[in-house]
Amino acid sequence: MTLILASRPNVYSSSPLDRIAARREEPAWIAEKLADPETLFVPVWRSRNLVRDARGGSPEAVYISGRMAHTLRMEHEGPWAFLGILDDRAVFALDISATGDPVPLLPETLGTFVDLRSVGWGVPRPEASVLAHARGLMHWRQRHKFCSLCGNPNEVKSAGHVLQCLVCGTQHFPRTDPAVIMLVHRNDKALLGHSSRFPTSTMYSTLAGFVEPGETLEEAVRREVLEESAIRVGAVHYHSSQPWPFPGNIMLGFYAEGLTEEIAIDTEELKDARWFSRDEMRNCDKFGFALPREDSIARRLIEDWLAHG
Repeated sequence: MTLILASRPNVYSSSPLDRIAARREEPAWIAEKLADPETLFVPVWRSRNLVRDARGGSPEAVYISGRMAHTLRMEHEGPWAFLGILDDRAVFALDISATGDPVPLLPETLGTFVDLRSVGWGVPRPEASVLAHARGLMHWRQRHKFCSLCGNPNEVKSAGHVLQCLVCGTQHFPRTDPAVIMLVHRNDKALLGHSSRFPTSTMYSTLAGFVEPGETLEEAVRREVLEESAIRVGAVHYHSSQPWPFPGNIMLGFYAEGLTEEIAIDTEELKDARWFSRDEMRNCDKFGFALPREDSIARRLIEDWLAHG
């Protein structure tokens, strides 16, 4: 099995931030940065991020600072968290989901709030990583206001990175759920599946699934492929990873050697699965199907495999 290396970083990776986690434990420093007009804020509204020219071919993340940021924070006291330092300026995520309509809050020329998955980043952009970071952290904050152990309210610690129960003292940390995603290949063909959850009826993508407790990543790859397609897998090789805050995952990409060919799909997971040749995948429009979005690690796995044959 030929080892295929990642040709470039994945979208939502390559963060430009210095997270300087030690500063999270310095309340005076955090307060100073929150009040600094040079500080940058990444607004999040109902899991959407502020982007300029979101669908125009050259999307740009929008940060806000100065009086506008101060007004947003004071009038819409939602969750916030320190993300890190960018070019000597502090960066915070700020959730403004409590407002019913974010449009009047900001000048129209700034941009629009969109789901990051609808943005055609195409290639890795460091700023996309910052937006994804903010989205994932604010999603966790909004959904963990109460202690999962005793049900009492949590208070915010560590500049938004820890929630501590006011009664039992249990500390809760941001969740990142590992999921394996794999391109299975055999005899110069690759296995792709179609799920009813996909955004289009013609899209075929790599198989994927969550890692279970007590399971290695390689075991998760073999189990998920067997469960979804009945294909048995031999060698498993790591390719790359991708933060995927939709809502809170880390995608761990692999290539997997298929040992069998006959497919029997799990209809709860897939509507169809097929072996595709490289020619079919390079000319998917001609053959009547679509590949996953360019911002996904699934697409990276496919394109790097195509480049090696």
